[in-house]
Amino acid sequence: MILLHEPNATAAAWGDLPEMLRSYGLDVVAPDVPDATGPRYIARASLTITATDPAPPLALAAHGAAGPLLPGIALAQRAAHRPIAAYVFIDADLPRLGRHPDPENDLPMPPDWPEAPCGYLRTPTDRDTAPDHDQAIREARLRGWQVTEPEAPTTLPQSLSKLLTTL
Repeated sequence: MILLHEPNATAAAWGDLPEMLRSYGLDVVAPDVPDATGPRYIARASLTITATDPAPPLALAAHGAAGPLLPGIALAQRAAHRPIAAYVFIDADLPRLGRHPDPENDLPMPPDWPEAPCGYLRTPTDRDTAPDHDQAIREARLRGWQVTEPEAPTTLPQSLSKLLTTL
């Protein structure tokens, strides 16, 4: 599993999630891509993923504004012969077809995306702090994606692990 933090943040934003997922038996890579957005984020994350040489197929998980970057990162991984098994959006924005309003941040969108199952995980904290993700939830459901909205007692690693098994 590849955990992708929001642009202009660091892998430290995941806290102890990578280690907790490893305790569930998952192979986890959390690239640190500070101070990058758009295509630069995609390139830096892809280089880090390549350097760690994870065993395919990969599950790509993105948080927040990293969500729209998943198709570009997947394209780079597939070009390196690392197929994608699943996409997970954790309290994330969704990729959009069409041109980005800022030409400097045009994002690649493979014509066959998504070529793997997608899921959306909305954490209890996000429900309180980001009601704007309601639209992303509706859109994910309309796309036929698995949507998980666990209650507070469920931990993020448990919810994420469970969502992955359904994809």
